[in-house]
Amino acid sequence: MKNLPLYLFAFLCLCLVQPVAAQQPTLNDLKRCDSLFWVAYNRCDVAGMTAFLPDNFEFYHDVGGPLIGKPNFEVSLSKNLCGNPDFRLRREVIDSTVQIFPLKNQGVLYGALFNAEHLFYINETGKQEFLDGHASFSHLWMIQQGEWKLTRSVSYNHHPANK
Repeated sequence: MKNLPLYLFAFLCLCLVQPVAAQQPTLNDLKRCDSLFWVAYNRCDVAGMTAFLPDNFEFYHDVGGPLIGKPNFEVSLSKNLCGNPDFRLRREVIDSTVQIFPLKNQGVLYGALFNAEHLFYINETGKQEFLDGHASFSHLWMIQQGEWKLTRSVSYNHHPANK
């Protein structure tokens, strides 16, 4: 009995050094990540957008072509979409078109396909914002090291918006 405090101390130390199991990301977490990605897009926050991307990110656009690799995507955003402070695009998802398809391996969520349509508005300095375009997108989100990462993006069916 006199060694009980020592055993108790050893037991507590073992409990404290055991790694805490990370909580598996959920589809609600994915919705939050997707929303934050687009908030960063609308602010032209390149670092905010690319924080959700792995180095091997791939982007396919039906008008602008492919961009392979996070660094190439980052450079393109900085030079093109976010390169002119007098011109900004604002993207707005059409909520009724959102479809999320979970991807599982033996019942364990490892990714999801996020499909939807969105509208684009043009903002130019000194002018009123106006609706310009309509398109569809498919995003492949994967859980990597306990976090949702946007690994592949396909943006397609770009056309003028019905006003």
